[in-house]
Amino acid sequence: MTMLSPPAAACDPAIAEMRPAGRRRLRLFVFSPWAAGLQDGTDYVRGLPAFDVTVRVSNPADPALVRMARLDCDWHGENVRALGAAVSDQVEFLPVHALGKSGLADLLTVERPAGEEWWLVLTGQHPQMMAGMIGPVARLLARRGIRTLYYAFDDASRTMPAFMELAPHLAVLIHDESPLAAPGRAALTPDCRTVHRSWVANLVPFATPLDEAPEEKIVFLGSRLGLTPHRQRQIDFLQKKFRDKFTAICDHSLSVADRARLARYKVGFCPEGRKFTGPSMDRTHTDRPFWAGALGQVPVSEDSRTGGRLEKLHQSGLIRRYRHADLKDLGEACEAALTAGLPERRAIYDHFNRHETIGAVVSRELAAVGAGSA
Repeated sequence: MTMLSPPAAACDPAIAEMRPAGRRRLRLFVFSPWAAGLQDGTDYVRGLPAFDVTVRVSNPADPALVRMARLDCDWHGENVRALGAAVSDQVEFLPVHALGKSGLADLLTVERPAGEEWWLVLTGQHPQMMAGMIGPVARLLARRGIRTLYYAFDDASRTMPAFMELAPHLAVLIHDESPLAAPGRAALTPDCRTVHRSWVANLVPFATPLDEAPEEKIVFLGSRLGLTPHRQRQIDFLQKKFRDKFTAICDHSLSVADRARLARYKVGFCPEGRKFTGPSMDRTHTDRPFWAGALGQVPVSEDSRTGGRLEKLHQSGLIRRYRHADLKDLGEACEAALTAGLPERRAIYDHFNRHETIGAVVSRELAAVGAGSA
């Protein structure tokens, strides 16, 4: 099996100081719906710009559909890149691998070197793409000493049928903040480490430098799919109140190459929910507050309808929060965020890069779960 070179971004001095003294040696195999067979993660990410996404879309003649596919492909590639930058004091993370559905067969046959822990990493509702096979595959992997971590940033235990076949074979489950559905909870083994946690930023820590003199402006980054009346009302309010100091980007997302340019804005406006009125996203936050903080913005985040979703960050002064659907409170929160000085912004930037990226969350839980008997 081909081994990887460490990602270049992971050699950043700010990340290097977090690198391990190294006892356990651990390798991640990250599932990506745009990948195929098992391959070097660095090579996979490097090759994505040249990948023809039209072979995977239902209507290649639809430019809007192709653009959405391109954004989705690149976003999942960034998951591989960000997890490849995972660090820990207790664990030495070996170069990451990527794999798609066909790559699971490779993982069932490739030889694992002595002294290495191997983990399959699943995210979102991707296991549903493999309904009927993901449970048996995870069971066979476990028999080979390969454990599975599932970062289910959507409410998979309540909305994804394949959760029930996968649950008995999970070693780590990172779930949204709402309680697990009772049948799903019962299907987990007592040894499965279960953590309730928002999906966070799929960014490499400190890859984007802090802009010490940003534009005194507020930016919203979202999608047309998420422009519910609740969210549109807030956007309209901010446009009227702040005029040219407010920018709304509503075309789903930025390209990977353009994400760093958000750092030029001082404040990131992050209303609740990706599809607030939809049943699968009405009780969770998107990654936007975490992106904002990691890029050096001051996150202004809506308190959730059920309340207190990001309470710890709010109490620590790392986000500015406003009451759900309260426009007056929203305006005041944005005004306060615009007054934030460099020390406050630096503290936000440092915290989110060290603790609120997917690599940081996953590495923390893998360190906590222990080496096991594999």
